[in-house]
Amino acid sequence: MLVYGILLQLVISIVSANTASSKPCVLKSFNTGLVCVCNSTYCDTLIFKLPVKVGDVLIISSSKSGLRFHESQARFNESMKRIPHGPFHYGDGNSDTSSRYMNKIIKVVKKFEGIEEPLDSYVNIMVNKSNKFQSVIGFGGAFTGSVSYNLKQLSKELQDHIYQGYYSKEVGLAYNMMRIPIGGCDFDLSPWAYNEEPVHDIFLSNFTKLDDRDIEKIHQINELKKITKNQEIKIFGAAWSPPKWMKSNNDYTGFSVLRDEYYQTWADYHVKYLELMAKNGLPFWAISTGNEPLNGIIFPYFVHFMSLGWDPILQGKWVADNLGPAMKMSPVAKNVKLLGCDDQRYTLPGWFEQMYKGSPNSTEFLDGVAVHWYADKVTSADYLDQTAEQFPNKFIIASEASSGDRPWDLHKPELGSWNRFEDYFLDIIEDFNHYVSAWVDWNLVLDESGGPNYANNYVDAAIVQTGSELYKQPIFYGLGHFSRFVPEGSVRIKSKSSNKYVKSVSFLRPDGYTVVILYNMAEHYLHVNIFDHDHGALRLDLPAKSAHTVVYK
Repeated sequence: MLVYGILLQLVISIVSANTASSKPCVLKSFNTGLVCVCNSTYCDTLIFKLPVKVGDVLIISSSKSGLRFHESQARFNESMKRIPHGPFHYGDGNSDTSSRYMNKIIKVVKKFEGIEEPLDSYVNIMVNKSNKFQSVIGFGGAFTGSVSYNLKQLSKELQDHIYQGYYSKEVGLAYNMMRIPIGGCDFDLSPWAYNEEPVHDIFLSNFTKLDDRDIEKIHQINELKKITKNQEIKIFGAAWSPPKWMKSNNDYTGFSVLRDEYYQTWADYHVKYLELMAKNGLPFWAISTGNEPLNGIIFPYFVHFMSLGWDPILQGKWVADNLGPAMKMSPVAKNVKLLGCDDQRYTLPGWFEQMYKGSPNSTEFLDGVAVHWYADKVTSADYLDQTAEQFPNKFIIASEASSGDRPWDLHKPELGSWNRFEDYFLDIIEDFNHYVSAWVDWNLVLDESGGPNYANNYVDAAIVQTGSELYKQPIFYGLGHFSRFVPEGSVRIKSKSSNKYVKSVSFLRPDGYTVVILYNMAEHYLHVNIFDHDHGALRLDLPAKSAHTVVYK
């Protein structure tokens, strides 16, 4: 396997169109797809140069057949640019098929995508830079207890690969956001909260310092910042549950609500946490009103991890009377943004209408709306539009996503799954086309079981660790097509595809570059024309099941 990996790396280096300074992906085949492998001495990177001349175009491509951040150049109003199927230009007369190793690798790639002739039809994407919408806040992932534990199982070299892969602006995905649970969550070794004892302690007398688990996270995140030279990470958090004694059922899970006498105590709990984290060098950008409040009300028989049930009317009262004022009175917490809901798309915008019924002042304390992706396939994105229309001064962020959560899914990493890539990619496109300003993945790294998770709630992750190697899933590259090329401050602009098989979203960056991100859902090549009023037409020939980020000046 080692020899095979070295030979594979050599072949990719020869045939890849990436710049010399980029390190290409080392592919590994599983029955479910292709992953990129990193070990202690090698991991692929993304380094590119933006176009200098007006009309020149940079294209970054990934495909089911094995492209991972493949780089090519084109120019407006010139002949059609054909993007290859995969990392090997098989079928076009340019492949060196004399080597038995090359043949073996090509068979691996062909296994996942049939070679078909392109259709004699064209797709048109119209880009209108004068029609602008929401500003972009950023992209990121979650640093849970499981992530912290998984990192500790790895060598420093592999830890650094993860840090660089996600948060480096030079070689990685350039993430600028990170979600951290306040206390425990399901992705942890056990459920926990601050001030579990003494019970019925309204003054939180035992909440005077951070738990060792949070101290460890801070150490790891500081190392991440050092390695990546990225000090501009927006940290935001959410609590899954208070200590058991604050809840009606005296348990971490199950049907529950916050006991009336602890409304102020639960608000003070959040403020104490924010102040202690800031004191220990990790100030927060935002917190939410609590993770998935419906879990403890509607879904207690299906959700077996930490939760706190909220009725939106009662939560509105708590925010207006307790949490909002407590945060505003704190020198630290008053600068922290407050996000509402933090549940599924179908709760919008009704959740905030009901909060307003609880107290008309409640929504005044909210800066934004957090939404999860788990019901997106059965819930119209129009709910996002309605929320943006009713609350135009509040931004919307997608705060959690992971594959493998549904009853019919494989509840673990599905190594190399392109279907999961497609789910992510299309969801991000849809979200941004409907006023979402940020998109944050769930766990940064999980093990091969999809954990650890004390509630056996295993899911997938963009990076899977095996102890000696890292597997970069296709979704890692899907996320990078957005995060690396759409920096904070970019603005979504109008773009529309003429074909249902090509989905797209477009942005105008702060530096003046235009970014068009598109996905060919079809099982065959499609000819795509990108029309820009200032430049004319960019002609692309895109392979089946492929994603592309197009950048031009």
